[in-house]
Amino acid sequence: MAGALAWFRRDLRLDDNAALGRALARSTRVFCAFVFDSEILGALESRADRRVDFIWRSVGELRERLQEAGGDLIVLHGRARDEVPHLAAALGVDEVVAAEDYEPAALARDAEVAERLRASGIGFTAVKDTVVFAKSELLTQGGRPFTVFTPYKNAWLKLVGEAELAQRLAESDLKRLARPPVATRLPELRELGFEPTDLAASGIRPGERGARETLDDFLGRIDGYHAQRDFPALDATSGLAIHNRFGTVSIRRLVRTARSRRTTGTDFWLAELIWRDFFFQVLHHHPRVTQEAFRAEFARIEWPNDEDLFAAWREGRTGYPLVDAALRQLNATGNLHNRLRMVVASFLTKDLLVDWRWGERYFAATLNDFDLAANNGNWQWAASTGCDAQPYFRIFNPVAQSQKFDAQGEYLRRWLPALANVPMKSIHAPWRMSPAEQAACGCVIGHDYPAPVVDHAVQRERALALYKRARP
Repeated sequence: MAGALAWFRRDLRLDDNAALGRALARSTRVFCAFVFDSEILGALESRADRRVDFIWRSVGELRERLQEAGGDLIVLHGRARDEVPHLAAALGVDEVVAAEDYEPAALARDAEVAERLRASGIGFTAVKDTVVFAKSELLTQGGRPFTVFTPYKNAWLKLVGEAELAQRLAESDLKRLARPPVATRLPELRELGFEPTDLAASGIRPGERGARETLDDFLGRIDGYHAQRDFPALDATSGLAIHNRFGTVSIRRLVRTARSRRTTGTDFWLAELIWRDFFFQVLHHHPRVTQEAFRAEFARIEWPNDEDLFAAWREGRTGYPLVDAALRQLNATGNLHNRLRMVVASFLTKDLLVDWRWGERYFAATLNDFDLAANNGNWQWAASTGCDAQPYFRIFNPVAQSQKFDAQGEYLRRWLPALANVPMKSIHAPWRMSPAEQAACGCVIGHDYPAPVVDHAVQRERALALYKRARP
């Protein structure tokens, strides 16, 4: 082939980049491009969106690395479905190569781009990069998609091998990188309509370099991951979710790293990486889950959807400390511990009786690492409407979860200053203090800290009745 265009999307790195590797292996000269897609950016609510800042900084680093290797990165701002076909035609390439995307909107965009390219005599190739197993590569013995995680994980572990984890980019091929005929520049963040954010204060290091540093930090404590990961006051998670989301690290590299150590901690972490693959294949085979319950019987749930209760949850003023601390952290930083995601999702759906889709949309707007497949899968898991669902009568007790995973109240005090002087024995349920105890510690319920908006025991019974009525 005379030339190809490598279209970077959610694979913002050189290391082990499948799309770039494919383009370099098939073409004598390869141009590289990234599009700040105005259709995506225009749908965002905040002009100070950490995700856009992360992408912008990561794109800047990627551009520098490509220039050092002898190429460049053409950076455009507009509708990707317009910009990519126009650019490919202007460059005179024979093919556009990109990493596969599995979200419905992205698939529709790619289909339109491919058709417009075809009309100009240009090919379009999408290659697997985001996951280890994609689409229908991993099926049950009956040839059907998996709907339960544990059998999927067992099959994944049995079948994964050198072919799935091999490096997709040979460094020697970088000599085929080509510079565009006309120099381009990286638009300033404000030119895109966005403002700089507090990435550093949020502990987020963008780019491929940031991913490498984050992984190195995690490897220093990974062997204790299984024992410490559920405690939000500890810095025990990998911190790599946002890097997985935007592809500043290769999933194959992460899996190779986990398999090379084989400790209990790395085995637990590997299982989390397999969950990503699982949710991607669920989305591929069942795209309807973006709009409706995976389990049809729970599509009939008549959610009360109290707007005031949803607002209390969203703003971290439910009166349940662990729930409130989690939402306040999310609102302040865009980060949220996985255990807390489960707790607040269970609380919204099974205590407040609010449709899981409301919470899913809120997470989509606020999480730094928002990924449609995982976000949808985890919300439906918590609401018991999804595949591999917990029984609907599995309802997290927010007080018990707080006592178990933040026994000393360290996390609660960090995010709820009103509870700073509440005794440890009362911090998980401060409304149980007597008026005298409340006055003594300076935390008067209903004044300094909210009273519970609902009674968990009462709401548990209401939730059970709600789910039972929905079942045929």
